[in-house]
Amino acid sequence: MPYPETTDAFTVTDIKKWSTFKRQELPLKKFEEYDVDLAIDACGVCASDIHTITGGWGEDIPLPLCVGHEVIGKVVKIGSKVTSLKIGDRAGIGAQVGADLTCGNCKADQENYCPNQIDTYGAEHPDGTVSQGGFSSHIRAHEYFTFKIPDNLDTAIAAPMLCAGLTTYSPLKRLGTGPGKKIAVVGLGGLGHFAVLWAKALGAEVYVVSHSPSKKEQALKLGAKEFIETKEKGWADPYKFTMDIAICCADATDQFDLSEYFSILKVNGTFHMVGLPDKPLPSMDAKVFVPNGCYLGASHLGNRPEMIEMFELASKQNIKSWVETIKISEAGCKEAVERVANNDNVRFRLTLIGYDEIFGKRA
Repeated sequence: MPYPETTDAFTVTDIKKWSTFKRQELPLKKFEEYDVDLAIDACGVCASDIHTITGGWGEDIPLPLCVGHEVIGKVVKIGSKVTSLKIGDRAGIGAQVGADLTCGNCKADQENYCPNQIDTYGAEHPDGTVSQGGFSSHIRAHEYFTFKIPDNLDTAIAAPMLCAGLTTYSPLKRLGTGPGKKIAVVGLGGLGHFAVLWAKALGAEVYVVSHSPSKKEQALKLGAKEFIETKEKGWADPYKFTMDIAICCADATDQFDLSEYFSILKVNGTFHMVGLPDKPLPSMDAKVFVPNGCYLGASHLGNRPEMIEMFELASKQNIKSWVETIKISEAGCKEAVERVANNDNVRFRLTLIGYDEIFGKRA
């Protein structure tokens, strides 16, 4: 039975064939009074999608599964208690579609750490339905996790902000990024390019740290003051005690000599991870933290106020993510996930578009 009971989805049915997509109908959760339905127009492709469908994060996933959690579309249905959106609005959904909204974390604007949070895909709703993502015709989410998109932001450019954008914006804000601060962005990819854009927009001095010298031109064009290449021995020596924050956007941290990266931090500086590798971090002696009293941390997504503030900043400063578009189809989904998985010249995000051509005009 089609929408509103189901979504028309491009799904993965076997993690051994993780880039082979099958089109099929999947059930949507029971519609409730705070729910919002979007007819999807675009969806960003995130590295999290690949970690999930390949089994890279070591988690069992429910199959068939439709991934995609950088979703923008038109509001086509709202529950009786929805007040922040109306039919016809352009709205977005990120990597979370639900939480209990009653626990201490939720009441403290920490709903992204709610013990009962519901991920946009692969999670179980209270009614037992598995959540499904944005490589599909429709998506259903709680109003609290659905956001009106500013009119001056292009859909394809705004979509990746809903996950990659928020995942970098939130820790930068929480760690105090602003004028007078020096921020090292480790790894210039989908996450890293957002970290550069946000840190610069917030008034900080930005340095890109990368093992790929070919990315120097892009780093400077994005707004970095300097590009630091890590291939040469002793690369960190000129930058010791320099950075207030190093935000690690790379997913190869398991291969790093973290003592080198820690050394560029000021006293009590923070090395903060948002890129999460498939493999464990290298073992390290506790003494690596002693020379500057630095901290190692990580974070998950961001909260609703941060999402709204991020979009306001992007709108006000006309911040644009670097995006390439691919038309959605079985072949298009395959191309997108394989290119992200293989780091195939993606500069710096891919967004699936052309939904009306596949799914038709939807209501």
